[in-house]
Amino acid sequence: MVNRAIVAGLLTAGLMLPASARAETYNTAVLQGLDKVTARVTKLEAPVGEVVRFGTLEIIARTCEKRPPEEPPESASFLDIWEVRPGEAAVSIFRGWMFASSPALSAMEHPVYDVWVVDCHKTESSAEPTSPSGKSP
Repeated sequence: MVNRAIVAGLLTAGLMLPASARAETYNTAVLQGLDKVTARVTKLEAPVGEVVRFGTLEIIARTCEKRPPEEPPESASFLDIWEVRPGEAAVSIFRGWMFASSPALSAMEHPVYDVWVVDCHKTESSAEPTSPSGKSP
């Protein structure tokens, strides 16, 4: 169920894209995580569909979208975040969109960690380069 207050806020803040302006989809979400106990900020690169660990959290970026350069800047990622502790079942603590320009709009609430979206970018595949003959060097 969509929270109507969030949708209304997105519309008034101009964050939802009109039909003519399409966001580009990227394969990596750039996140920052704050450990509130140690006050350390960590940059996380979360490839879409892969699990990234931060402390006791497991984060999966489902998609990451960014407006084209000619539009007002905005990056957004749909994230699933679970807390996983040894000997306990995983607990879902966040599922939804996070926006780089408005981190408080849909913030993850956790006593120890904060996670927010910074950007989206494309990463090259880690395939080995091939020689002109098609064989690896």
